[in-house]
Amino acid sequence: MGRVEMQFDSNIVGQHDDPSISPLKTTSVACKINTEVGTVLAVMRRNVRWGSHFLSGDNKLEHPLIHSFKNLRKQIFTWQTQWHNVNPVLYLQPFLDVIQSDETGAPITGVALSSVYKILTLDVFDLDTVNVGNAMHFIVDAVTSCRFEVTDPASEEVVLMKILQVLLACMKSKASVLLTNQHVCIIVDTCFRVVHQAGTKSELLQRIARHTMHEVVKCIFFCLPEISSMDPGAAVDHNMTVQENGKLGNAHNYTHGLSADSISVHYDGEADSVTAPSSAAASSSDKNSSGPGKAKSADSDNAHLMKQPYGLPCMIEVLQFLCSLLDIAEHVGSDLKSNTLAFDEDVPLFALGLINSAIELGGSSFRRHPQLLRLIQDDLFFNLMRFGLSRSPLILSMVCSIVLNLWSHLRTEIRLQIEAFFSSIILRIAESRYGASYQQQEVAMEALVDFCRQKAFMVEMYANFDSEITCGNVFEDLVNLLSKSAFPVNSPLSGLNTVALDGLIAVIQAMAERVEDAPPFIEITPVSLEEYTPFWMTKCDDYNDPRKWIPFTRQRKRIKKKLMIGADHFNRGSKKGFEFLQASHLLPKDLDPQSVACFFRYTAGLDKNLIGDYLGSHDECAVAVLHEFAHTFDFHDMSLDTALRIFLETFRLPGESQKIQRVLEAFAESFYEQSRQIFVNKDAALLLSYSTIMLNTDRHNSQVKKKMTEEDFIRNNRRINGGEDLPREYLSELYHSICSNEIRTTRELGAGFQDTTPSSWIDLILKSKKAPPYIMVDSRPYLDHDMLAIMVGPTIAAISVIFDHADDEAVCQTCVEGFLAVAKVSAMYRLPNVLDDLVISLCKFTTLLTPSYAEEFMVLFSEDAKAMMATTTLFTIANAFGDHIRTGWKNILDCVLRLHEFGLLPSRVATDSGDESALSINTDDGKTSSKSSSSQLPSTGLPRRPSGLMGRFSQFLSFDTEEPNSEPTDEEVAARKRTLETIEQCHINSIFRESKFLQADSLLQLAGAIMAAGRSSREKASAESSEAAIFFLELLITITLNNRDRISLLWSNVYEHIAHIVQSTPVPCNLVEKAVFGLISFCQRLLPYKENLVDELLRSLQLVLKLDARVADAYCEQITQEIGHLVKANATHIRSQMGWRIVLSLLAMTARHPEASEAGFDTLSFVMGDGAHLLPSNFVLCVDAARQFAESRVGQAERSVHALNLMAGSVDSLVQWGHETKGATMVEDATKISQDIGEMWLRLVQGFRKACTDSREEVRNHALLSLQKCLVVVRDVCIPHDLWLQCFDLVIFPVLDELFGITQDYSRKTYHNVEGTLIITMKLLSKIFLLSIDELMDPTTFGKLWLGVLGQMEKFMKVKIRGKRSEKLQEMLPELLKNTLLVMKTGGVLTRGNAAGGEVLWDLTWSHVNNIVPSLLSEIFPDTNSDTGSDQPPKHDGEPEASKDAISLTPTRAVEPVASEG
Repeated sequence: MGRVEMQFDSNIVGQHDDPSISPLKTTSVACKINTEVGTVLAVMRRNVRWGSHFLSGDNKLEHPLIHSFKNLRKQIFTWQTQWHNVNPVLYLQPFLDVIQSDETGAPITGVALSSVYKILTLDVFDLDTVNVGNAMHFIVDAVTSCRFEVTDPASEEVVLMKILQVLLACMKSKASVLLTNQHVCIIVDTCFRVVHQAGTKSELLQRIARHTMHEVVKCIFFCLPEISSMDPGAAVDHNMTVQENGKLGNAHNYTHGLSADSISVHYDGEADSVTAPSSAAASSSDKNSSGPGKAKSADSDNAHLMKQPYGLPCMIEVLQFLCSLLDIAEHVGSDLKSNTLAFDEDVPLFALGLINSAIELGGSSFRRHPQLLRLIQDDLFFNLMRFGLSRSPLILSMVCSIVLNLWSHLRTEIRLQIEAFFSSIILRIAESRYGASYQQQEVAMEALVDFCRQKAFMVEMYANFDSEITCGNVFEDLVNLLSKSAFPVNSPLSGLNTVALDGLIAVIQAMAERVEDAPPFIEITPVSLEEYTPFWMTKCDDYNDPRKWIPFTRQRKRIKKKLMIGADHFNRGSKKGFEFLQASHLLPKDLDPQSVACFFRYTAGLDKNLIGDYLGSHDECAVAVLHEFAHTFDFHDMSLDTALRIFLETFRLPGESQKIQRVLEAFAESFYEQSRQIFVNKDAALLLSYSTIMLNTDRHNSQVKKKMTEEDFIRNNRRINGGEDLPREYLSELYHSICSNEIRTTRELGAGFQDTTPSSWIDLILKSKKAPPYIMVDSRPYLDHDMLAIMVGPTIAAISVIFDHADDEAVCQTCVEGFLAVAKVSAMYRLPNVLDDLVISLCKFTTLLTPSYAEEFMVLFSEDAKAMMATTTLFTIANAFGDHIRTGWKNILDCVLRLHEFGLLPSRVATDSGDESALSINTDDGKTSSKSSSSQLPSTGLPRRPSGLMGRFSQFLSFDTEEPNSEPTDEEVAARKRTLETIEQCHINSIFRESKFLQADSLLQLAGAIMAAGRSSREKASAESSEAAIFFLELLITITLNNRDRISLLWSNVYEHIAHIVQSTPVPCNLVEKAVFGLISFCQRLLPYKENLVDELLRSLQLVLKLDARVADAYCEQITQEIGHLVKANATHIRSQMGWRIVLSLLAMTARHPEASEAGFDTLSFVMGDGAHLLPSNFVLCVDAARQFAESRVGQAERSVHALNLMAGSVDSLVQWGHETKGATMVEDATKISQDIGEMWLRLVQGFRKACTDSREEVRNHALLSLQKCLVVVRDVCIPHDLWLQCFDLVIFPVLDELFGITQDYSRKTYHNVEGTLIITMKLLSKIFLLSIDELMDPTTFGKLWLGVLGQMEKFMKVKIRGKRSEKLQEMLPELLKNTLLVMKTGGVLTRGNAAGGEVLWDLTWSHVNNIVPSLLSEIFPDTNSDTGSDQPPKHDGEPEASKDAISLTPTRAVEPVASEG
């Protein structure tokens, strides 16, 4: 029934015994009560007046009070029943009589009160006790009407304390639930009176009284969560009304409320008789502070509820009483002239503390009870708004605590009140408006930070206010306030700055936690307005579904932003403003009065003067807008002056009378339509409104000397209501309201809340009834992206400034946490610009960019905790959120470069994670890495040896010629150690080694920054810049190799960068060395993984071919070694002719290099050795490379011979390919392949040409033998006819000609045993001719070829070697010629009538033969002149058999070791 639940009915008296209660316990309780009786009697007997009382004669009769105690003593031990069956009134009545007696003194009353307190606390009775309810009522009635004689002030205070003690015990007793609403109100009333009276008493009594009051209030509201909203007791009629004076009051109170009875205290003897709690000051306050027990109610139902067990009715009464205390404090405190501040703080603080306790205990349960909720929404919050502007920091702090509790429990019910509180209180005080003290600012800022620590606070501010058109930008204003307050202005860092910083970081950390717990719930999509739709009062379909309200709020926020821009345009000219709004689809193309009226009514920031001028205009459209504007107000149940105040607060009333009249006509029309109870027509409302404006001007204009009186005002408004007078009371109240409270208009732009006036508060309450529901946000980051975009810039700036000015390490650590939180949230929402700004800010604090020497830097850095924290934070962000860094990489690289210059980088910064060789070198050799590769750091006193990523290839180390530095001091050693520990914590190497995990955009930016830094370093002509360029090149190589899986992203830019270095460096240096070998390392590491990039990677090696001669010579050996590693590891991956051309060109280039030729030839041997890596695409290239090694004089002849063997062995691959061709199904394909094989064969035999004339006999002869092999082996391969002809014309005949020329040049003394070479050559000529005669048999070409062969034989038959003809040649050539002729004769090639060239060829043949051996014709063709006509003479006995293979090329003497190739 709207009360606390209980299990006992006080009308039932039980007669049964409880077997669980033993007689021993019954006796114990009786003894306790007997003890209390004895104590009271003992104190009473100290005074003889209580010893006996003479009535008549000698008869002595006892005083009734003493007699009642003695009777109680007689009975308590005679009761045989259980104590819970004994009526408590029986043993409580004697004590209560003493308490209420005005004959007892303070000591006796105090002892009696103590006895009652003991009985209550010993649980002598409980809910099961008979008549316990009446007993509790008797106790409360007796204690609250306590009377006693005051003998001294100390005794009086003791009695008052005991009264409080007993009342609190009643509230805490198990039987307290049986107290009625009326008795609870009496208890509160009594406690408050003692509190009020204690102001003139001791400090102890004051503290006890206040504490008791707090405890009583806690006991009352502790039960609120247990009360159901469906209980009838919760439906007490307690409607709040607006009084005519403009202040909020209550229509009527409950039946009893707080009792007006006072506690009478009489002094014995000559002392003055006074009422203890009713001093002069108290009497004054009682008139104004009618607490819950002073109101009278005519409603019998309400009176009945007040007599029910306490619950909701008394809670409503108590809460209203507590709110009224704030109203009293304001009025009473303002009248005091002495100790005003003390009183101003004392009463409000006490009342606010009680209210805060009630809210803390009631919590969200207030929401279930409309009466309590209305008190909080209206009375309480209005008083909080007034006291929020108090000069007392204590009051402000308590107000903020209450609002925080209200927000936590009831924010869905106090939406606009929260906005008003922050706009009118927190922002105003924290921004030091209206002369707020520093202490007030600090309290306001601390309160704001407490709100910011509530994780949902800021996001709900944004969702409910910043995204609502009719509300202010609370979130944005609070963020601007925090960021602005964090900046120290021309002063050291203050507590206010650090508190503001805490607030900003709390908001950012809340975002970070939401992002970490759950990804963004709804995808962020751009919001656009394509056409105008009425949006002013639009509401979301479902405020509980994020899928509905998130797009809705984002749309509203965009509209609001556009409206603010439109307001700015409007303030500069209404025409321009309307044009902009129409272009932005915020107003229709054809303006209608309703849309313009809504724009004026709900848009913040408009110039109120412009609005007034527009509304007062005589233009037809403006008049229509004016009437629509007036109808946007809700004037129901509102007094005229209040309505007029609300109306005129939205614009400034124009000065022209005609405009004023038009405005007031519109107002009167709207007011009359909504309030017809008083006025008979709208003209009456207009006249009274105009008269009210005139009264306001008259009363509050200093230039008006004679002021209008009340009678004048009433007289001026006679018969205006349809010929009748308005009620005099109505006009009188209106007059006094205007006199006491001026109707003000402001010139300020209408943004935010101004002073909280009664009229503005009424308007707020009315708006709150129509406001959209409060949006509750859970732990998901629904709107964090939009919020972050607003606050991140000011936040970074504020944190940076605090970090810069802070000396305290704790503050710096807080800033670091803020930096990390900003980075985390920015990364999650992909805001690279934010991270870039953050990186730039942190780089400034690292001190790495400050010019200094290494030793000096390390000493200063190790002593600067802020710099170390900034450095660690910078690289932590780079490691964790590098995906979203863009331009910030440049600043990070600047810091990394400085660490490199100081020798502080950790190991292997510029090495890729897969460089096993570099790792093994660093590990096995134990060498310290250079500044570039940064393995182990050298000591500061020793020069560093540059090595780097590919430093193992460098042969040009620079040595320091200066004297070594002195040994470092202990301070420097310690500083270096601390610095190294800090740098190690930064994990700088991970930034580059783990770059493979960076997003593509970030990776490109990092690579671009490295290349830009490298270019910038190269442009500076200094040793340091050269080292920097090398370092950046190594970093570039590192990230490129680490990102081999997406090398296509980087390759073009990286190659261009390296090409520029190579092409612009004409002399050997470390930089070009790094570039060249870095390029080779790309190929080595990437070829196995990127088949689609093999050609592009190998094409990059053309840069090596284009090296300046000096550079190429300096690094040729190392280049060749690395190319060898490349080929041996990746030969199977090189398929294209272009790729092999570049590789083999690099190898061929080393043929004549003394140091590089060995490595180059070794690689070539690997490719050509067994033919496994010979391909049609690289055959010619390999042959050409081998030819160059064969012709080279570098190294021993053995290498040339080996090269010739490689060339000769390659013919086997041609034969194999030829055999494979025979299986081709397509004739065209087979022909094409055969032609390609033939061309490769031709190039092969051409490669022997120069070697066949080499001055070295061994090489020369081996070349001829190798040539023979290549010519012989291909017999099974179908070599086209034209290629055989080219073989003779381009190879065999030129070789013979050159050898002939050598024999004629006597100056060539280097040629030894030319005769043997000539023999081999002539045998080769004859054999090859005979073996290929079938392929050469073409009528058009054979004759010429044959005559050429004969010509060569004829020429060498006559050759002279050193002036003598060769006997061996003279012997051999006829035999060779004869064998050739016989073969041709046998094959039918050479016959008189059928010769390939006809008779002419026959004649020419024998013409040459006769010059060589004249007798051969008769020997071969003995029957040539006979008439038999036979072309083929019979074979004679003893004539040798001709054979194509009969000729051996093995020289008779010169080339003995070489085996015959026949």
